[in-house]
Amino acid sequence: MAIGVLALLGFQLVDSAFIARLGTAPLAAQSFTFPLSFLVIGIQVGMGIAIAALISRALGARETARARRLGSLVLLVGTVTIALLVLLLWAIQTPVFGLLGADEASRALIRDYWGPQLLAAWLGAVLYFGYSLFRAHGDTWLPGKMMVITSLLNLVLDPLLIFGVGPWEGLGLPGAAWATAIAFAIGLLLLAQRLRDKAWLAAEGLVGEMQRSLMPFIGIAGPAMISQLMPPLAAMLAISVVASLGEPQVAAWGLASRLETLSLMVVLAMTMSLPPWLGRCYGAGDWEQVHRLMRLALRVVVLWQLSLGVVMALASPWLALALSGNPEVQGDLAILIRFLLPSYAALGVCMIVVSAGNALGWPLRAMLMSGARLFVFYLPCLWLGAWLGELMGLAMGAAIGNLLAGLAAWQVLRRILASPRRQPSNAA
Repeated sequence: MAIGVLALLGFQLVDSAFIARLGTAPLAAQSFTFPLSFLVIGIQVGMGIAIAALISRALGARETARARRLGSLVLLVGTVTIALLVLLLWAIQTPVFGLLGADEASRALIRDYWGPQLLAAWLGAVLYFGYSLFRAHGDTWLPGKMMVITSLLNLVLDPLLIFGVGPWEGLGLPGAAWATAIAFAIGLLLLAQRLRDKAWLAAEGLVGEMQRSLMPFIGIAGPAMISQLMPPLAAMLAISVVASLGEPQVAAWGLASRLETLSLMVVLAMTMSLPPWLGRCYGAGDWEQVHRLMRLALRVVVLWQLSLGVVMALASPWLALALSGNPEVQGDLAILIRFLLPSYAALGVCMIVVSAGNALGWPLRAMLMSGARLFVFYLPCLWLGAWLGELMGLAMGAAIGNLLAGLAAWQVLRRILASPRRQPSNAA
């Protein structure tokens, strides 16, 4: 999964690097779309968490027929839900991007980009639901391999569609979205072929299973979606703060956001691969294994992220030079990298605790932890830092917010692991 996440996030970073070659205005326009793109991702990940949790628990309890019915239901419901969401985001694009601080020139660039980007988001969501089904059954190899394949396809298509080749003129900014959409469509066809060979879906008993599983699904997916929707909301608020500093700062913030997700590849891989394992332990009542898994996961996250963050902070001038051709954007990006990257060790702790909470039947605790991370620690520190010291202060404030959130998550986890080993309620 780490290899797959690295490939997936790597192509997104390269995607932004290609767009940066078009100029600061297209890169800033793309940066304005990130919060709404994260909104789609947040809902799909929230549903994916519920998929993995319910199916892995059913498998842990040896309810194979129920696991097949759940697999069919979540694929159908997820596909329709994301389709309705992207249609809504297309309809409200003008007022939303205006509220985010995009001027008329940026909105003109976004208008051509947003349609194919939403198509890519829908295809990516359906692909993600398929990945969740494979992970719930213990197969992380195929999702990881498919992430690599789609990333390589996108990497090949990006320069062809953005800049053109030979006599064919490139599409510019929309070309990046079309490259992603085509790569995801090919990946979806390949995944469907593999899924046909598995006995993981059912065509009968779906209505009864929906009646039985609706409340457990909502009990996990509802808080998980809210947890996943909080980051896009926080991103909207954060980018509105950054927009007040200027267009180069928005462009630098967009590149830093891409670099953030890339640097968190191990944490993201663990948040996808750990919950099905924890879910099976939950279904079997094996709490000793739960404790061992959580302690190991936290050690890996802290050591990896802290080491990576320090190295990237030291290399920040060269990283900024590689990612942007604008000297002003390079300087701002180097500042963001220097302060933010080491703080992701604490952010990773919080992400693991939230992911485990959803898998182990504490979705409301996980949701509250997500809310506290963003709205009690991160955003207030970011805003205060920007007010006191512009971009430098903003970077320092965001780093302090991540550190405080990680410390709070660690305290919550210590209390959970020290509590009596009993089966928690889904509403706990």
